[in-house]
Amino acid sequence: MQPRTSIAWVTAALAASALSLAAHSARAADPLKVGLVLPMSGPFASYGKQIEHGARLYLQQSGGTIAGRPVELIVKDDTGVAPEISKRAAQELVVKDKVDVLGGFGLTPSAFAAAPIATEAKKPMIVMNAAASAITTKSNYVLRVSHTLPQLTAPIADWAVKNGIRKVYTLVADFGPGHDAETQFKKTFTAGGGEIVGEVRTPVKNPDFAPFLQKIKDIKPDAVFLFVPPGEQTVAFMKGFVERDLAKAGIRIVATGDLTEEDILDAVGDNALGLITSLQYSEVHNSPENAAYTRAYSAAYPKDRPNYMSVSGFDGMQLIARTLEKTGGDVTGDKFMAAARGMSWTSPRGSIAIDPDTRDIVQTIYIRKVERVDGKLQNVEFDAVANVRDPGKP
Repeated sequence: MQPRTSIAWVTAALAASALSLAAHSARAADPLKVGLVLPMSGPFASYGKQIEHGARLYLQQSGGTIAGRPVELIVKDDTGVAPEISKRAAQELVVKDKVDVLGGFGLTPSAFAAAPIATEAKKPMIVMNAAASAITTKSNYVLRVSHTLPQLTAPIADWAVKNGIRKVYTLVADFGPGHDAETQFKKTFTAGGGEIVGEVRTPVKNPDFAPFLQKIKDIKPDAVFLFVPPGEQTVAFMKGFVERDLAKAGIRIVATGDLTEEDILDAVGDNALGLITSLQYSEVHNSPENAAYTRAYSAAYPKDRPNYMSVSGFDGMQLIARTLEKTGGDVTGDKFMAAARGMSWTSPRGSIAIDPDTRDIVQTIYIRKVERVDGKLQNVEFDAVANVRDPGKP
């Protein structure tokens, strides 16, 4: 009887092994589906374009595969500040398209709206731009590869107070990231001995900056601290700032790097020369990784300039690839999130890591000045603060 039992056991084991191999082969043949919720139309369409560019550039360099599986990138347009559309897009990606990973999220209201979907579906959700500090607290399945506004704001506030700026008027957009930027600037700047002489929150959509600029001119601070969503608003603010002669009145601008990001810098023009900002990336960041990135980007998208959003899209796909290397291709939510915590790698922006406690990014923040380099306006880095965590977290 014993030989017959052994033969039966071996036969069953071989059958199970064959089934396992068949299942593995079938999974390897299935595409890895990544769903991006992005503004692809409307005033924030450039956000979606840049993030998608970065994501597709990574896939181009990886041969279109991650963990041995072909990648299917599905992009849904949420049109900008429209949380109900963002939520519906995330639901469709999970239920109808059956994506393995959610990503994108150009603006904070979009990320807030989609976080409960990630929680319910237990899907990893990678934020590639939305910048309110609280986003990663809305779901244990959310992590961020871009930045937070407090992370950018603390270094520029510290730089301002150390460089003779004593009185500042703050102007921020009236939504989560603007509130975060305002709070962190006031906290860091006043702790260093600076004084806030006035403040205003402007509408997120279609603000008229004229009355705010006139009031700032009348108060005559040393500088105005600015955060508005990059795009049409930054161009309009800079145009009004120059036309009303605030610079001639001796008023400077200090801002997060959204103000002079590469996708709009040419539209702002020479009015941007000399502006001091803080951000995690510049097109002229000096590193081999960025030289390779900008060459590849220019070859793939010759009509556009790479900016920090494109790098976040690139790094978002890098994170997925590196995480699946650790999990052996297992993309289930809990295993993915556990593997991603604490991960670090070298990005085109420099060394970055995922904070194992907050799931937010840890990175160097650069202080930059707009200069003309080889005939092109560029954000030239001249100072840096390494390993900056999000100071907006408790």
